[in-house]
Amino acid sequence: MSETTIKLIDVSKMPAEQATGKLIDHAVTMGASDLFLGANEQHTAVMVRHLGIVRPISVLSNDQGRRVLSHIKANAGMDLTERRHPADARWIYRKDDGSAVDLRINVMPTLYGEDFAIRLLSRGNMLYTVENLGFGKDQLATYLNMISSPSGLILITGPTGSGKTATLYASLMRLNDGKRKINTIEDPIEYAIDGLRQSQVNPQIALTFPELLRAVLRQSPDVIMIGEVRDEETAKTAVHAANSGILVFATLHAPSSTQAVASMRALGAAPHFLANSLRGVVSQRLVRTLCPKCKVAFDLSDAPHTFDDVKQWLGPDEGKALYAAKGCEACSMSGYAGRSAIFEMLPVTRAIRNLIADGAPNREIRAKAIEEKMAEFRQTAMLKVARGETSMEEVFRVIPTEHLVLDD
Repeated sequence: MSETTIKLIDVSKMPAEQATGKLIDHAVTMGASDLFLGANEQHTAVMVRHLGIVRPISVLSNDQGRRVLSHIKANAGMDLTERRHPADARWIYRKDDGSAVDLRINVMPTLYGEDFAIRLLSRGNMLYTVENLGFGKDQLATYLNMISSPSGLILITGPTGSGKTATLYASLMRLNDGKRKINTIEDPIEYAIDGLRQSQVNPQIALTFPELLRAVLRQSPDVIMIGEVRDEETAKTAVHAANSGILVFATLHAPSSTQAVASMRALGAAPHFLANSLRGVVSQRLVRTLCPKCKVAFDLSDAPHTFDDVKQWLGPDEGKALYAAKGCEACSMSGYAGRSAIFEMLPVTRAIRNLIADGAPNREIRAKAIEEKMAEFRQTAMLKVARGETSMEEVFRVIPTEHLVLDD
């Protein structure tokens, strides 16, 4: 059955307050990360992002849609009369059982009214640990060694929605033992964590990443987490901090682990200082994991070489079949039950460090990393397929084709 074949919930006869609560509760219960309400010409569409996929959950009349949107605005302390400009707000929503959900609300004016994008952050949810992010055994050992360094720069790269924040929080939780002073600079702060000194950028008062980073360096931190390196000043200051004895974590938009080096150089980081500070780069994507109750196996006896590229990492009972999504009640007919990260990890060895310092191009750095046995995206993705964790279809949906094709 198609994963788009889901039952819509009917809130048409409910007052705005009850309908809003029903929609939020349903989204939280199904584990959605976002709730979307979009005004159209003849109705208001209600959708969620579930396991990275946008799915409809309800349809409201235009009149009820306006009442629901006004109810959300009122609870978030927003101006009910302002419909011409984008706006951000926050609402701590209380469920019937007393638990709280932190709603981060963005409103955007559109052709037929307003669109709401609401990030759902359930307070009290257990954050990821480094061990359950999706690292392979060898990758986990490499990463733990990387973050155990007393100083240096660790870059986490990937597109929006690739799980970078989860990796950052899991890493900081691992280091949050009371023996280190850990400061974070975030946009926004997604989870308040005891033991971390967390600061949030605020563009409305010109409180930016560079300004907060300069201030944090005067706070004598042992570890700094920078939500995103966006500009030349942040890139240069992060490298300087990492060279001065601080362990710095930062996210960066780069398509692969080795291309992160080129991105930092493009932002003005001097090759010599970058080479001295960089401990490693982790590039990642999120794939949905197959529902264990309904996944379907296909025998590979007619295609015995499917997993030849990764057979060195496979156990004796792995790589015997391909698994595909089917759909059942347990997974809301999606065929998938969770998400896991696929990683491409570049530890900075002496040889890699020398190439970075010399300003070597990405292709040369990548060739050396592969020579030193770096597992590429196509290999780590195929390992999850071979182990029945995800489907080939999901890998092709998430991983860009250029990362899945073997270079000549």
